Order: sequence, then C-alpha cells, then structure tokens
Amino acid sequence: MESRTYYYARVSSKEQKLDRQIAAFKALGAQEREIITDKESGKDFERAGYQALKHAMLRRGDTLVIKSLDRLSRNKCDIKNELQYFRDNGIRLKVIDLPTTMMDLPKGQEWVFEMVNNILIEVLGTIAEQERTSIKRRQAEGIQAAKAKGKKLGRPAITFPANWNEVYSMWRAGQITAKEAMARTGTKRTSFYKLAGMMQS
Repeated sequence: MESRTYYYARVSSKEQKLDRQIAAFKALGAQEREIITDKESGKDFERAGYQALKHAMLRRGDTLVIKSLDRLSRNKCDIKNELQYFRDNGIRLKVIDLPTTMMDLPKGQEWVFEMVNNILIEVLGTIAEQERTSIKRRQAEGIQAAKAKGKKLGRPAITFPANWNEVYSMWRAGQITAKEAMARTGTKRTSFYKLAGMMQS
C-alpha cells in the first residue's frame, strides 16, 4: 500500500490565522486535500480535525507534517504520549521547526528516525515531569502563603440555620414536608439533606 503524507495546522481560536502554517506546507508541495486544520485550543486532543486525521486517515507507513510540536498540544506530557503513539503505529512525524526530523534518508537507515523519536520522547517526558513538579511546588507555596495570612482554604463550612432543630424535629415527625422545611430554614435541597445527614451521623 502506498504511503501518504498529511499536514496538520492548528491555531487556538477562530480569530487567528492558519496562513503561515499552510504556506510552510505548500512550500513542501502539500495539496489542499492533504492539509487538515483545527481552530481550537491545544489543551487536549479533542479536536474534530485532529481526531479524523488520527483515527480515519493516518495509516502505518504514512507521514504527518506539522510546523512545530506545540501545534499538536501545549501539554508536554500529551505530546510525548502522541509521539509514542506514532512510533507504535509506524507513522513518521516531521516537524518543520526541527530540521533533523525533516531529513530523507536511504532505505535501511530508518533507525536514525527511531533514534530522533526516542530522544524527543525522552526529552519531552523529562520536561513534562519537571513542569508537574514545578506546578506542585508553586501550589504548595501558595497554600503556605495563604495559611500564613490566616486565609481559610477549601469550601466554607455549612452552618445550621438558627431554627434548624425546631424545623428538623417537625420534619422528622412528619408534621411538615421536606419542601416546607427547606422554605422555613432557607436551605436548598442539597444543603438541607446534607445537614439532615449530619444530624443522623
């Protein structure tokens, strides 16, 4: 089966232009029908164009060309996983901004691409881990700073209305409905039953 080449371009919003990425693809000989685009955030891979490309178009032996790695995703860990997917499924990834990935080598030297792929996966995995560690550290520092200022963290505690015991007793005795009890105590359904549960625990 003949291998094919597809090109993927992405911008984060409908107002942004795809022109520069598409121009770079056309300079490589891309045809319009080979270019798949999305105008959506790179926070995850739930994009119509990319999902169609990945699951309905790309096959083993095909090549995917992108302008830069962040066109796949903004998340380093997600990029690493996607590169692993391409490798496992025999799809070659070319990144215009990474010239090493654009090389055409004689048959039998595919190991060079495998080596480049492995390096990219390793580096991105390390960067992603460092970013996760950094985020956790900043969160911990923020919590400590907030506590030092006397700020209470988490959801505010639920307090019992002043007339709660009286209304609760009437409701438990069947003298009023839950709806009326909520109206009398000024509570919503979720809060009412949460407070009722606390009385029974």
